[in-house]
Amino acid sequence: MNTAGTIDRPLTYDPQKQAPMKPSTHDIAGTAPEDFTTSGAKDSRQNRTREMQLIPEALARAHMHDRLHEAEQERRALRLATARRMQRRAERASMRARRALAMAVMQ
Repeated sequence: MNTAGTIDRPLTYDPQKQAPMKPSTHDIAGTAPEDFTTSGAKDSRQNRTREMQLIPEALARAHMHDRLHEAEQERRALRLATARRMQRRAERASMRARRALAMAVMQ
């Protein structure tokens, strides 16, 4: 079988026999140390890329963005409902005042 390994099922668990991790085209040069090798583990690279390691962080960021957007919409809806309730209350008070004024003028 000539299939390359994946993160969950690597081709081998021996770091010395794993394929070296290739730099991504999206990575900016000079942002990370060039080599993570340690003595005795020649070209030890894990079978994953930086993008794959950052996927959970990106998902969490997107989820929080959606939650904040929903919370802001809910706050706007509550403010609108409160404003309409206050407007109806003011209109009723205005009608009571007009009625009272009309009653006072009639007598």
